[in-house]
Amino acid sequence: MQFSHKFLLSGLELAALSSNATLPGQPILCLHGWLDNAASFLPLAKQLKGLPLLALEFPGHGHSSHRGPDAAYYFFDWVQDLVALCQQQQWQDLTIIGHSMGGMVATALAASFPELVKQLVLIDSLGFVVADEATAAGQLRLGIESRLKPQPSRVPCYPSLKAAAEARLKQSDFTLTEAMLLAERGTVQQADGFRWRADMRLRQQSVYRLSPAQAKALIAAVECPVLAVLAQDGMFKEQGISWQPYYHRLRHQRVIGGHHCHMTEAKQVAVSIQQFLSAAS
Repeated sequence: MQFSHKFLLSGLELAALSSNATLPGQPILCLHGWLDNAASFLPLAKQLKGLPLLALEFPGHGHSSHRGPDAAYYFFDWVQDLVALCQQQQWQDLTIIGHSMGGMVATALAASFPELVKQLVLIDSLGFVVADEATAAGQLRLGIESRLKPQPSRVPCYPSLKAAAEARLKQSDFTLTEAMLLAERGTVQQADGFRWRADMRLRQQSVYRLSPAQAKALIAAVECPVLAVLAQDGMFKEQGISWQPYYHRLRHQRVIGGHHCHMTEAKQVAVSIQQFLSAAS
């Protein structure tokens, strides 16, 4: 993935990376996780040569625009962004590869707009982040308080690209090699050093969570074939099991590694994806 693309969408500019200078007519859409960027798919792209991969960056991430000062980052707004992009580009029956949050967004898209999703690959992602209905008032309070809390006037600055990568490394399960990929794409160099591009508001608390019943209903509405590639040491090694019965056409594969297994164990993850795509074709 060495070619950049831009999409203008309702005043937002969405950035993407692909292996082709020209935009694929019907790409395999890759959706990254929270606070990651399109570079998280670079190791996997090297193992999936020949496929028309397009790694899109959600608003607030990577080189995509931040939402306006009067807006917030609602989970379902990312679903709307994808629907608008598909309508603009006249895409239907897409294959989508989603990691973590990207997998959840793709699942919600497949549930609500089944004509847009032909098949779905979830990388260490299964189901949704949920909360019991009884916690709704407390969650709303936490979310609003975090939004009203004064934000730092400037984001943290690092003396070098490596220092920025090392800061990201402290919050992750990969090595400096993978952290550098994210930093090279996800930082901007200014006069006083390197700063991460991601919108600081992404760290604010959500004002709502799906209830378990809502999440089950969304999953049950997914009609397309789904492959879940779950990491042995990932975030979904336990909770993913509880969501499996609600998918109608689910295959799941365990791979070694942690939550970013598509970066650290790209070859193994690619084999699972290729087998799934071959079986579905």
